[in-house]
Amino acid sequence: MKITALVENISYGELKAKHGLSLYIESKKHKILFDVGSDTTLFKNAQIKGVDLSSIDIVIISHGHIDHGGALKDFLRINTSAKIYIQRKAFISHYNKLGFLKINIGLNKELEGHSQIILVDGDFQIDDELSLFTVSDKRKCHSNVNDALYMSNKKDDFTHEQNLIISEKQVALIMGCGHAGVVNIMNKAITYNPMTCVGGYHFFNPITRRSVPVTLLDEVVQKLKSYPQVKFYTCHCTGRKSFLYLSKQLPNMNYLSCGESIIID
Repeated sequence: MKITALVENISYGELKAKHGLSLYIESKKHKILFDVGSDTTLFKNAQIKGVDLSSIDIVIISHGHIDHGGALKDFLRINTSAKIYIQRKAFISHYNKLGFLKINIGLNKELEGHSQIILVDGDFQIDDELSLFTVSDKRKCHSNVNDALYMSNKKDDFTHEQNLIISEKQVALIMGCGHAGVVNIMNKAITYNPMTCVGGYHFFNPITRRSVPVTLLDEVVQKLKSYPQVKFYTCHCTGRKSFLYLSKQLPNMNYLSCGESIIID
């Protein structure tokens, strides 16, 4: 299995950095895109890396925010065969609230009925290699960065967020923003026994430029110490400051920047 970041907030090479996420994953059976980012960055970076997006057969949109699904309409213009799995609630209105200001961060609702899109309600088994799951128990290690996010006329409950399990010789867990909390997601994913976990933790607000308090990070560290066998690769909405703090205390915590790849044997 090979996982390559095509869209991510930080780049140290020739690829363009962009706030958002898109991971290209080559598994035994599939060529997968996990999220597509917000704009044309995906297409430019894919070309540089030699990734043929028209050959993708599975797309997973992790949740209903534009930095993860904003490029979907453009993707559908070049790929007419991929099956695209999205939680049904992802097409509900989503916005970021800053005082009295409401910023639309939702997906393009015109795409909801597209023939390639498969709307999912909760956990879903795609095949014997790929599984999707949602998290209802979000009580542990709540990130206050989530508090600015809303769906329709209420605070976002992130029931539109899904995570991907890839079951090969080693199992990989792929998250988007981890709004449900990496600790809560790992608690549910443990039945699959993942040895690799890739995704964001939503510890940084890109609008206010604020990170979560150290007290939350300390709590997360203590919980994740229960998984010394798991290789954690965080990215995107975790923020560099929070990542550096976590990585100093967790030797199995790494960062996946734009253009970098992970090989899982």
